[in-house]
Amino acid sequence: MDVHGRDLRYFAAVAEELSFTRAARRLFVSQPALSKQIRMLERQLGTELFRRDRRTVRLTPMGEALLPHARAVLAAWTEAEAAVTEARAAERGTLVIGMSTSPGRGLLPALRTRLLAAHPEARPVLRQVNWADPSAGLADGSSDVAFVWLPSADGERYRCVVVAEEPRLVALPRGHRLAAHEEGVDFADLLDEPFLALPQEAGPLRDYWLALDARGGRAPRIGAVVGSAEETHEAVANGQGVVLLARGNAPLVVRDEVVAVPVRGVSPARLAVAARRDDERPLVRGYLEAAAKVGAC
Repeated sequence: MDVHGRDLRYFAAVAEELSFTRAARRLFVSQPALSKQIRMLERQLGTELFRRDRRTVRLTPMGEALLPHARAVLAAWTEAEAAVTEARAAERGTLVIGMSTSPGRGLLPALRTRLLAAHPEARPVLRQVNWADPSAGLADGSSDVAFVWLPSADGERYRCVVVAEEPRLVALPRGHRLAAHEEGVDFADLLDEPFLALPQEAGPLRDYWLALDARGGRAPRIGAVVGSAEETHEAVANGQGVVLLARGNAPLVVRDEVVAVPVRGVSPARLAVAARRDDERPLVRGYLEAAAKVGAC
C-alpha cells in the first residue's frame, strides 16, 4: 500500500471540517477532485472513512481510528520539511576556508568582519589542509575558498586575490655560520646548504620554496621533506636543513634553537585568497571581495 501525504492531508481536512465543500475551499482544490481522492484512499484501505448523506458528513469508526495517526504523520512531515529547510539554509550559509597553516597577519578576523558585514547569514568554517595539497582543498572541492601561496599549480582553474606580499627569510639553526647575519645574506651563500622541501605533490610550490629560479641551474640538496610548520621547526633545529619562509610566517618556525635572517636575491612571497574560477556563489564572491579590500589596505 502506497498512501501519499496528500491523501492524508485531504482526509484530515475533511475529517476536521466534516464538509467536503469547506475542506475543498481550505485545500484550494475542487470538490469533485477532493471527493475522488478520498474514494481512492478508501479503496486502498478497503474501508469507508466517512458516512455521507445530503446534509452531513461523519467519520466512521475506521476514520476515527485513522485520524490521530494521519495527524501524527502530517506533523512529522512538517517537522521533516522544516529540518531540511534549515539544513539547506545552513549549507548555503557555510563557507569552508582552507589553509595549510594559519595565515596570521590579522587576515582571518579582518576578512570575517568584512564578510559578515555584507553577508550576515554567512558561517565561515576553517579547515586545515596538509602541505601536500597546494590548493588547500580547492582542487577536490573540500574547501570553498583557500589561502594559497603563489605560484599555483593550476592557475587557470582559480581566481586569486593577493592579500600579502613580503620578503622571504631563511630559517637556520642558531649555531649556523650565517645565523648572526641579522642584516641578511645573499641567496648565493645558501646554494650548498641542504634545504627542506615540500612534498612532491606540491608541484610548482615546492620548486618556489626551493628557489629553483635563483639557483642558476644548480640542483638543490634536499635535507628532508616536511609537511607542517612543526615538522619544519624540528628539522631546522636538528640540523637537517635550512628553509625559506615568508616573513609573516616566521613566528610559526622561529623559536628556541631556530633563527631567521633576510635573504637577498630571491623574489618576495605572495599569499593569496583563491577560489575556483567557475564558482560564482555569493559567499565565495563576497570573500574574494573582502580579500581585495583587505589586500589593498
